[in-house]
Amino acid sequence: MSIMKEFKEFAVKGNVVDMAVGIIIGVAFGKIVSSFVADVLMPPIGLLIGGVDFTNLAITLKAAGEGVEAVTLRYGAFLQTVFDFIIVAFAVFMAVKALNSMRRKEAETPAAPPAPSAQEQLLMEIRDLLKTK
Repeated sequence: MSIMKEFKEFAVKGNVVDMAVGIIIGVAFGKIVSSFVADVLMPPIGLLIGGVDFTNLAITLKAAGEGVEAVTLRYGAFLQTVFDFIIVAFAVFMAVKALNSMRRKEAETPAAPPAPSAQEQLLMEIRDLLKTK
């Protein structure tokens, strides 16, 4: 029974729950970044480089035979994945850099001093009344 109790303590710890939430949000954010790269960044880049797509580049190691598919080394798909990764990494870097600069600006703005409490205001009024006499 102690194993079940130990597992329950482990599973409901804040760190495990926080990690699960982080993974779920990370997956959702990954979809957003992938869509941003595929749908926003890649079309202009593809237009600039003339629509080059490396996914079809391959070396045939063994030709296709009767009922057997050709054995190919698809290095183009690997190159395309590497380029996609570089673009995604750069996009995430720029987004994090923008967020960090916004956070720095927020940290630089000084917070307004807190308003005096009711007791302090009463004491200031008494002080002001004593000054006038």
